[in-house]
Amino acid sequence: METKILTIQDLAGVVSIIDVCSARGAFKGEELAGVGRLRESFLAEVKEQQPEQATAPEGVEVPVAETTEEESSDS
Repeated sequence: METKILTIQDLAGVVSIIDVCSARGAFKGEELAGVGRLRESFLAEVKEQQPEQATAPEGVEVPVAETTEEESSDS
């Protein structure tokens, strides 16, 4: 079995696809909870892997991690 690697861009792309499909009404009401959990899981992984980058595919916001005064004074 060959190992496949998904990139952070792949995961962010899936989040974008979920957002577009949701906006177009592609999901039934009973499907929304599962789709939302999957979206949040992928988005959390994107944020964890790229905390220093604020860019992602269109429609996906990845906020920059905030630095506390204590952290910034340590550097």
